[in-house]
Amino acid sequence: MKIIIAGAGDVGFHLAKLLVLEDHEITIIDLNEAKLSQLAKQLDVVTIKGNATSYSVLEEADVNHSDLFISVTESEEANISTCIIAKHLGVKKTIARIQNIEFLIRKDKLDLYDLGIDEIISPESLAGREIKRLLREIASTDSFDFDGGKLSLIGLPIHENSPLAGKTLLDASKLDPTNSFITVAILRNKETIIPHGYDTFQVNDHAYFIALPGAIDRVIMLSTREKKQGLRRVMVLGGSKVGINASKQLSKKYHVKLIESDKDKCFELADTLPNVMVIHGDARDVELLQEEGLNEMDAFIAVTGNSETNIISCLVAKDHNVKKTIALVENVDYIHLSQNIGVDTMINKKLIAANFIFRYIRKGDIINLTSIHGVNAEVLEFIIKVESKITRDTLRSLDLPDSVIIAGVIRKGEAIIPKGDFQFRPKDRAVVLCKPESIQQVEEYFS
Repeated sequence: MKIIIAGAGDVGFHLAKLLVLEDHEITIIDLNEAKLSQLAKQLDVVTIKGNATSYSVLEEADVNHSDLFISVTESEEANISTCIIAKHLGVKKTIARIQNIEFLIRKDKLDLYDLGIDEIISPESLAGREIKRLLREIASTDSFDFDGGKLSLIGLPIHENSPLAGKTLLDASKLDPTNSFITVAILRNKETIIPHGYDTFQVNDHAYFIALPGAIDRVIMLSTREKKQGLRRVMVLGGSKVGINASKQLSKKYHVKLIESDKDKCFELADTLPNVMVIHGDARDVELLQEEGLNEMDAFIAVTGNSETNIISCLVAKDHNVKKTIALVENVDYIHLSQNIGVDTMINKKLIAANFIFRYIRKGDIINLTSIHGVNAEVLEFIIKVESKITRDTLRSLDLPDSVIIAGVIRKGEAIIPKGDFQFRPKDRAVVLCKPESIQQVEEYFS
C-alpha cells in the first residue's frame, strides 16, 4: 500500500515503524525538519517538510495515487481539514486523530464519511478503554480475551517463591497435565524472548500465557503464589481527558475516587462524572492519599500530565499495598521500565493510538490484533480458510519461524491448546504470537 502520514510525532513515528516492516510505501509530512531527519535516519520512508493542509504539499506526496492518508498531528482541526482535502484530491481512505470525544459519540450524525473522513481515533478515549481492559485481573499486568473469553492472554511476574522459577518450559508443562495453558513470551529486562522447551523461567521475568478459562487461577498461582482477587475500589489520579474517560468507564463497575489538583475543574468533573467521588487535592500529597483511603484501594491509576508524578505516585501506592498500579507516561522508552521499577503497567496513549490504527489497516485475514505493553511481539487471531497453507500438515511438520508460536485454537466453540500433532481445519480460529518482523510471513500460512 502507498500510505501518507501527516505528523512525525510519537504516533506517526511508531505507526511508520510498524508499517515499514510490512513493506508499505510510506511518506511522512511534517513542519519539523529535525523530526523528519531523525525519522529518515531510522526508517526507510520518504519525508516532506511542509504543512499537510497545503495542496502543493499533498500533490508532492502524490496523494491522488495513495491508498491511505493518516493525519495524526497535535492539531485536531488540522487533522480533520487535511483528511477532507486529501479525500477530495483522490486518496482512497483517510484516518484523523481527534481530541473531542463528542466526535466519536456523534460521528454517525455528523456524517464524517460524507465529508471525507473514513475513521476517527482519540488517543485519550483509547487509553481509557485500555485501562479498563488492564484492570480485569488484579494480579496480571496485561490481559486480553479471544472469542468472548474462550481463550485469554495473561501477563504475570515470576516471583521468587513461584513454582515456575528456575524451571524450563518442559518442566512447567508437567505442572499442567491437562494442557490448559501455554507460555508465549517472556520479558527479561528489555529483551523479548519467544520461549521454547528448554528456555527457563527466572525470578523477576515477566511471563505471558495463553490459557483456557478454567486455567487462569492456576496460572496466577504458579507465577505469583497469589489467589485470584476481585476488584472493587479504584483511585484515579488526575482529571485529564484520559482520567475522565477511564473514570467514566470504570464507574459502571467499580467504586471510583478521582483526585484532581484544580479546584474549579473538580466542580466540572463532579457534574460530568455523577458516579465518581471527586476529591480536590495535590497528587504529590501522600498524606491526602492516605486520608482518602489509599491503603484500601485495589487499584491505583495515575494519569496526570506529568510522567514522573505518575510513576512516583504508583510506587507510593505499591508501598501502601495497592495490588494493581497503572501509570500514564509520555516517553515511550519508559514502557520497558515498568516491571523493573515496581509499577505494574505503564501505558502511552500515543503508542496505543498507533497500534489501533495499525489494526485498522490490517483488517482482513486478521480478525484480531493486540500488542503487549513493553513486549516486542504481537498477538493475532485468524480464521482458517479452506485453501490456507496452515491446513496442509501438522504443526510439527510446518516450517514456522522460531519467532512464532501457535498459542491457541477455537474449533466449533471449544478452545484447544495445540500440540505438535495438531492439524488445522477450515473455520478454526487460531491465536498466534509473533515478533512484528514475522507478521507478513505468518500471514502467508493463513491466506
